Parts: sequence; structure tokens; C-alpha cells
Amino acid sequence: MAESLTTHLVLARKWRPERFSELVGQEHVTRTLSEALKRGRIAHAFLFTGIRGVGKTTAARILARCLNCEKGPTAEPCGQCAACVEIRGGRSLDVSEIDGATYRKIEDARAIIENLSYRPARDRFKIYIIDEAHQLTDSAFNALLKTLEEPPPHVKFILATTEPQKMPETILSRLQRYDFRRIPYATILERLKDLARREGLEADETALRLLAREAGGSMRDAERMLETAMATASASGKVTEAEVASSLGVASRTTVLKLADAILEKNAAGALAHVRELKSRGANLESLGRDLLETFRNLAVAKLPASDADSPLDDIPDHEVSELKRLAAGASSRDIMRLFRLMADSQEQILRSPYPDLLLEMAVVRMASLAAVIDADELLRAIGSDKTAVPPTSGTPPAPSGGGSS
Repeated sequence: MAESLTTHLVLARKWRPERFSELVGQEHVTRTLSEALKRGRIAHAFLFTGIRGVGKTTAARILARCLNCEKGPTAEPCGQCAACVEIRGGRSLDVSEIDGATYRKIEDARAIIENLSYRPARDRFKIYIIDEAHQLTDSAFNALLKTLEEPPPHVKFILATTEPQKMPETILSRLQRYDFRRIPYATILERLKDLARREGLEADETALRLLAREAGGSMRDAERMLETAMATASASGKVTEAEVASSLGVASRTTVLKLADAILEKNAAGALAHVRELKSRGANLESLGRDLLETFRNLAVAKLPASDADSPLDDIPDHEVSELKRLAAGASSRDIMRLFRLMADSQEQILRSPYPDLLLEMAVVRMASLAAVIDADELLRAIGSDKTAVPPTSGTPPAPSGGGSS
């Protein structure tokens, strides 16, 4: 009997945005593209740039649907016509997705050029989406140069890359460029909460906050880590901060704050014990150094007067902000800034060293052993207050007595 198999789709594919309105964190791009589609001012070649996982390829597929939808070109593809369904499934004959890392030679570029003269099989445009376009060879770029400048009216190019600086200026000048930004922490957190709700997943908010922070602005990384957290959830099916920290090999926020507290309290032995415990649990020490550096930054911000301007503390839970303010109250701004500089210098060495554990251990011991900084003016005032007052004198001192004159 044939065994039935269930195909599992990861979250990034299962809940991939279908419209520009669903692509979060890149409103500056989606708004411009939507207006261009509404006004019929559609370029012939686009360049989408940005770090990994911020929606470049997803935006390219949405744009392809907008261009080839039966109701299009439109900023709101129907999602029901044959073109929309096939492009979403990667089966469209008129939309070709090319991996620039694999098909990077001049022969591959010539194959594209030879096919340009043929009309689309069914849809309005023949669209080429070239991912990781910076990996094309110089000869391949040269072959595409004239084509990207003046393609046939039925052809559109969408190039995506994480490293536009590696592409020739002659190519960049022929493309309409859109820069995709790192997705804000708060936006990633809201997306993770939404995905957890859709999947029926019970997750602590602290766990989702840790995932959003570790994503580093990449929505795909955040969704991948949430997928891992779901697979390693406890028997109760609930995702907790401790489990997420363990699966990612990072320290929880509570642990990092305890380490910072030990340093501020000049408890070198306690600080060292925290680092060694995290190391024994398999924590990523480079990540721990970054987290500690960020904590000192937050402590410095916590010392500042309240302001209506955006603050790094706005994205932090209230209970964590309260703990940061408590820790900051017991230290001077100069001491916190000095700890930040020392940790920043140590982090640079940790990232380059084959012995990051030893460097981090000695860094926290050194920071916890520092004497407090005294301001020069305060020191002078303290010295001045200890001086004994000297009474004023008038006139010249009497001359020493000696023998009489003759």
C-alpha cells in the first residue's frame, strides 16, 4: 500500500505575502511601485537591493503578478487568474526566476538574449527575475548591457542583490533602483505574533521578543527561527524564552542583565561565573558580547532625561526598562560610557580571535575590576575642602635679632 506523504511548507513559504499591502517593513518601496503601476509609469528594468530576508524576491514575484494579472497592470493583483496562480506557484512559462550564482556565465546571458525576441506564451509580459545578480560574471553583464538599456516592449527585468556595489556602474545606471531596509524590530515582533496566532502556537512574548532581536532586521531569519522554536517546543506545546535561548545558543535577556549587574557591582568573580556557565551551556560568545554591548548602550540611554524623541528603550518591555533604570541609577554616566568603550574594543578582538571565550572572560573581569571615575572638578573641590585654612598676615616678618651696632 502506498504511503501517504504530507508536504510540509516552512512558515516563510506558507505565509509568503501575496500583495504589496502584505509586505511589511518596506512601505517606501511598495508605495512607490503601487503608484507607478496606477499611473502606468512602469520601468523596463528594476534593481531590488538589501540584506537577506527583507522581501526582495517576494516583491519581485508580487510585481510580476501585478504586471501579468488579467486585470492588470494593477497594483492589486486578483490572485485568482491563471497568471497569478502560476506565478505564485513558480510554474509560469512567462516568468523566469534565474539564480545568478548558478547561471552566471556569458553563455547563460546569451540564452536569455536569444529568447527575448519570442512573444510571451500567454501573459502580457515576459519577465526575468535574476536573484543574486551581483554574482554574474563581467562578460555576462557586458552581454546584457544593451538588452537592459533597450529591451523589447514585452520584456521586463527584475534584478535582486545583496551586494549592489559589486555590480558594474554601467549596469546600475540602466536600472530603476529600490533599496530595501532592515525591517524594524517592532515590525518583526508583530509579524511573529501574527504567525503564532495563525499556527495556533502558544508562545511567551519574551520568547518572540528574543527571536525578533536575534533576526537582525531579516524577516526570513525571524520566521526560520520561529519554525525551529516550534519544532523544539516543550511537551506542552508552548514556546518559552529559555527554550528559544537554548535552541539559538544565545543568552536570555534576564541572564545578560544579571551579568551587567555583576559588572556594575564590581563582582568580578560573579561576572566570570555567569560567562563560564553560559559557555558550558553552549551559548554563542560573540552573540553574548554583542548583547552585553547593547545592554551598556541601553544603560547609558536610561541615564538620559525623558524625551519625546524615539529611544532604543521604546522597543523594550516595561519590566526590562525598569531593571535597566535601577542598574543605571547606581552608576555614573562616565563609568557606563567607559564600560561601553571597553566592551566595544573587546568585541572587535573577540570576533577576530580563535579564543573568544578567554577574551570575553577577561573582558568582564577587567570591567568588574575598574575603579570608579572621579571628575577632575570634583577631585579639586574634594582636595580644596580638606585644606587647613591659613590666617592672613600683614606686613613683613620681623628681622632676626642680632648683635648691637657700633
